[in-house]
Amino acid sequence: MPLRANPRPAMAAALLATALAMTLATVPTPAQAQTRGVIKIGEINSYKAQPAFLEPYKKGMELALEEINAAGGLLGKKVQLIVRDDNANPGDAVRAAQELVAREKIDVLTGSFLSHIGLALADFAKQNKFFFLAGEPLTDKIVWQSGNRYTYRLRPSTYMQVSMMVPDALALKKKRWALVYPNYEYGQSAAATFKQLLRAAQPDVEFVAEQAPPLGKVDAGSVVQALADARPEALFNVLFGADLSKFVREGNTRGLFQGREVVSLLTGEPEYLDPLKDEAPNGWIVTGYPWYGIQTPAHQAFRTAYQARFNDYPRLGSIVGYSAIRSLAEGLKKAGSTDTEKLVAAFKGLQVPTPFGRITYRAEDNQSTMGGYVGRTRNEGGKGVMVDYRYVDGAKVQPSADEVRKMRPKD
Repeated sequence: MPLRANPRPAMAAALLATALAMTLATVPTPAQAQTRGVIKIGEINSYKAQPAFLEPYKKGMELALEEINAAGGLLGKKVQLIVRDDNANPGDAVRAAQELVAREKIDVLTGSFLSHIGLALADFAKQNKFFFLAGEPLTDKIVWQSGNRYTYRLRPSTYMQVSMMVPDALALKKKRWALVYPNYEYGQSAAATFKQLLRAAQPDVEFVAEQAPPLGKVDAGSVVQALADARPEALFNVLFGADLSKFVREGNTRGLFQGREVVSLLTGEPEYLDPLKDEAPNGWIVTGYPWYGIQTPAHQAFRTAYQARFNDYPRLGSIVGYSAIRSLAEGLKKAGSTDTEKLVAAFKGLQVPTPFGRITYRAEDNQSTMGGYVGRTRNEGGKGVMVDYRYVDGAKVQPSADEVRKMRPKD
């Protein structure tokens, strides 16, 4: 008897084809996505790895989103935020971006905290011609050496923040400096910029020691001892988070800071200053966020709304998250569309009201002019605060358009 064909493979293939067709029918194409009733913002960040900054950051985003939707949304549509954790890993961040674009059909991408992850997402934006607003990563490369037309950045860059502090460092008139920084893109960039700018203004400066422990793995005792052995007159510190707490504790114990000036990036941010409690240092020159003392109408309105919504005071992450969503909202309104190319064009010279005042996204390098606060730390009743602070406009610490053209690839 002739063998009869097994009908099961054919039946399985038919069922698979039917299921695939049904699945594809439920996934919006790019054209359909433009006509749906929601605008989707995809956001990727290191929530598990950096909760001190990113939990307030997420609250800031949520507050902005709630205000926008309560006012009718954008372009006649509600706005939805879809969040992914990158596990502090560039590969995971790129995979999350691919999933958000392909499956969730997001309209724009934002986020990232760590600089090397911000660079990975900027490259994703370039390769896929997809709009990306980097909220927090500070590396200069994201808007200069690795800059591209699809990537914009909100937070003041490493160069900008270091430039805010250099006048104070010069005023100390110290010759022998030691540096400590986390050994990854942001820390390396901050240290290199500080040495470059200080040496240009004070040619006789000496850098007598450098310590670059791995991010999140500082051996504070050995680092502090190595710095003390070099006998510097002043210290430049870029450690933050748990690394900063360990460094301060060991430095206090071993007397590293006695009789020495300290210039310290980020330490005045409540995310990192508050956990120091009664170990908070006195007199450090820092960048930060004195939320309790900013009296401008824009900040007072934000602070009131934030405290009413979350029954908590804002951190700097709250400002960045809120301003990132507000930036996207202004860009989408100006573009009149979620189309990537229209949004890229709309962000050139875009002005955005933020709790720190109105900022502008520069056409020459896609960097915003958001500034920052510089002041001194003081331990008041077992809690660190910023005193004698001033706001430095980001526009005043940015390189010229001619300088940018030498560093940034053409779009």
